[in-house]
Amino acid sequence: MTILVDTREKPRAITKILAEFDRQGIHVVRRALKFADYWNPDNPYRIIDRKQNLLEVASNVVQDRKRFIREVDRCNRAGCHMIVLIEHGGTIRKLDDVIRWKNPRIRVSPLAVSGERLFKILKQMELTYGIEWQFCSKAQTGKKIIELLRGDND
Repeated sequence: MTILVDTREKPRAITKILAEFDRQGIHVVRRALKFADYWNPDNPYRIIDRKQNLLEVASNVVQDRKRFIREVDRCNRAGCHMIVLIEHGGTIRKLDDVIRWKNPRIRVSPLAVSGERLFKILKQMELTYGIEWQFCSKAQTGKKIIELLRGDND
């Protein structure tokens, strides 16, 4: 199996992911991807956009919403299914768990999005754009990417 990894993924941030790919015999090719971070050319209609936690997701879907939607639109026009893999861990294991998330920025900014509000935004994006929201711990990211790109959970 070959996985293409977007060149914008910072090497330091993905060291453990690449180590897992190596451990499982995955061939890695680094190249600029138009709307994803990880892509398997053998299963070309599903892509993964990795997010480091719910704070990054909140920033993407609230402050950078237009840019994020443009990326999702490019994905949809290409006939691909976008999976956003969020490395949050802890008690956040599925989309419904986001309701209970406590945004640490709420203490310093009344404009920060609550877990309940973020859940509603993500659910609406799931329904409108077909985005699949998946969650894992940072320790499991490499394995989860392989599983999702192979289609092991279909």
